[in-house]
Amino acid sequence: MGNSIPVLRKPDWIRVTVPAGQTWRYVDGILRKRNLHTVCDEAKCPNKGECWGAGTATFMIMGDTCTRGCRFCAVKTARSGESLRQDEGEALALAAAELGLRYLVLTSVDRDDLADQGAGHFASCIRAVKKHVPEIKTEALIPDFSDEALAVLLSAGPDVVAHNVETVRSLQAVRDPRATFDRSLQTLTNAKKLGAPLTKSSLILGLGEKEEEVLSAMDELRSAGVDILVMGQYLQPTAKQIPVAEYVSPEQFKAYAREAWSRGFTSVVSSPFARTSYHAADSAGTAR
Repeated sequence: MGNSIPVLRKPDWIRVTVPAGQTWRYVDGILRKRNLHTVCDEAKCPNKGECWGAGTATFMIMGDTCTRGCRFCAVKTARSGESLRQDEGEALALAAAELGLRYLVLTSVDRDDLADQGAGHFASCIRAVKKHVPEIKTEALIPDFSDEALAVLLSAGPDVVAHNVETVRSLQAVRDPRATFDRSLQTLTNAKKLGAPLTKSSLILGLGEKEEEVLSAMDELRSAGVDILVMGQYLQPTAKQIPVAEYVSPEQFKAYAREAWSRGFTSVVSSPFARTSYHAADSAGTAR
C-alpha cells in the first residue's frame, strides 16, 4: 500500500448536473430508437445531464469498442472493433433531424483494425447527415488519421476537424503507446494543410502537468495551426482509470485561457467541465 496514490477529495467547484427532465428523456429515447452510441455515455462525460437537457449530444460512430487503451478513458477496448453499421449515417441523419440539430459533433473509437482507420465510414456518415439536413454544420473529432485518411474525411466537407493531443509531452504515457504528441501534432498540421476550415484540440488538466508544460503545449498547438483550444479538468471515470493528480482551480483555468488568447487561438474554452465537444457550436462560431 506504500506506493498507492491517494484519492483526492473533489472540491466544491466540481458538481455534476444529474440527468433529468423531459428534454433529457426525449434525447435518450431518440438515441435508443436509432440505436446510436454517444461519447456522453461511453466515456462517462460529466456534462451529459446539461447537454442532453439542452437537447444535444455527441455521437460516437463505428461501434463502442476502441482498439486503443488510454489509461484515463472509460471506453471499452479490444484488438478489433465490431462490424461497421452500413445504415449508421442514415440513423444519424434521422436523429439530427428529430433533435432539430444545427450543429453536429461526430467522434469515433479508434479503429486500427481497419485499413483506412475508418475514414471512409466517417466521411459517409457526414455526407448522409448533410444530405438530410443541408443547413447543418458538422464537427469531426477524429483519431490520429494518416494523410490518406484525412483526405478521405475532408472530401465530405466537415466544418471543423478536431483531434486531441490529450496532455502535455511529459505525460503522454497515459495514452495508448501508439499515440504520441508528435503524431497528434502531425495530424492537426496536415488537416489544416489539406483544407480543414477550422482545427481544434484539447488538453486534459489535472494529470500532474506543470504550468510551463501547458504553455509549451499551447505554443506547439498554435504553431500547428490549431484554431480552437479546449482545456478541462480530468475526472476519473471509474476505479479502473488513473486517479486525479490535481484539481485545477477555476482561477487557474481562467489564467490559462488568457495565455491561450494571447497566443492567437481564435476560440478558447477553459473551465473544469470543458470537453472537446462542450458548447462546440459556440466555440466554432467564435472562431469564424
